[in-house]
Order: sequence, then C-alpha cells, then structure tokens
Amino acid sequence: MRKYEIMLILPAEADDKAVAAVTDRVGQVLSGSGGEVGKVDRWGRRRFAYELDRMNEGFYVVAELTADPASLKELERVLTLVDEVIRFKIVVLPEKITRGAGKRTEQAGREAAAPAEPAMGEAETPTEAEAAASGAA
Repeated sequence: MRKYEIMLILPAEADDKAVAAVTDRVGQVLSGSGGEVGKVDRWGRRRFAYELDRMNEGFYVVAELTADPASLKELERVLTLVDEVIRFKIVVLPEKITRGAGKRTEQAGREAAAPAEPAMGEAETPTEAEAAASGAA
C-alpha cells in the first residue's frame, strides 16, 4: 500500500452532501483492494485561472488516501464518469526520510543544489549577453 493525495474540483455550488458523496465513492472503489480515504481537507470555492466547461469557479477538495497502485486505474475510470467531478489529480506522497542517513543525504542534496558564490577577492566576470548589452548601451 502506498500513500497518495488526490485533489478534486467539484462544481462551485457543491455542498457538504456532494463532497461527502464523492469521498464515499472514492472510499468504495479503494475498499475493494484494501485501501482507504484518510484526511479530507475542504478548500472551498476558488476561482479558476481559466474557464473550464463554461465555469469560472470550483469547489476544491484535497484528500489523503492509501491504496494499491493497481486500484488507481479503477479509481481514475470511476472519477472520469462521475458527473460531480470536474477535474482530479492523483499524486504519490513521498515516503518519510528515515533518521540518521536520510538527514545526511538530504543535507548534501541541499548543499549541491545551492548556487555557488564567488570567493573573496574573486571578481565576477560578466556573461557574453551582459557584456553585449552594456556595450550596446
């Protein structure tokens, strides 16, 4: 069993009854393979960045769930058929880092990703684009 997070967008006029119906439907699909719905977070009405199905707003719901990876195919099929769901997205939640070795590798990853700073007394050389821009001005 893996942990997943699902974001559902329902119509803007969705109430608690509609949200409960959709989360129950997700739970029914997952229970067949031993999965379950965990914490459900209702974000409420939000404005879309662009129009979806002639709508400008939607009701956002985020839920954590545990499921077998094979059961997600069935969940996706069911959610595409449910009329109350405008859009959905399922993502895998990262596993927690174990103590000890995990912290060291995480710290090393952050150090490698940090941008390098010039050493004391070392002048920064302009890039070709900066040199061309300053010469043209």
